[in-house]
Amino acid sequence: MVRTELREHIFKMLFQIEFNEAEEMPEHLKYYFETLEDAADKDKEYIQKKYEAVVAHVPEIDGILNENAKGWKTARMNKVDLTILRLAVYEIKWDEEIPVGVAINEAVELAKKFSGDDSPAFVNGVLGRIAQGQKA
Repeated sequence: MVRTELREHIFKMLFQIEFNEAEEMPEHLKYYFETLEDAADKDKEYIQKKYEAVVAHVPEIDGILNENAKGWKTARMNKVDLTILRLAVYEIKWDEEIPVGVAINEAVELAKKFSGDDSPAFVNGVLGRIAQGQKA
């Protein structure tokens, strides 16, 4: 599986945390992997590790988003956009394998695929502001 596909699966797993209790998620993850027929064990391992890493940073990521999304707080954001932003912020801040520009571009592509018409611009704007803060 290519990174774009892996990121999409991570996004789908992260999206579920908005609707399920933390204790239920291991079972959801197990079921999700059972339905992933084309994923090698190394792909499933990558998805699970990155999913867990993002979840571990959600409070910190949400703080970063609340500081940088002008006029928007995470509680008001569309859940799809919020999930995309969480994954991208994790990649920008903590994933040294993913260049910042790639993280932003991939997030915009996820927004085009899974969210509304205004979402790609919103996601790009928020992540651009966060990326600029990284350089400062």
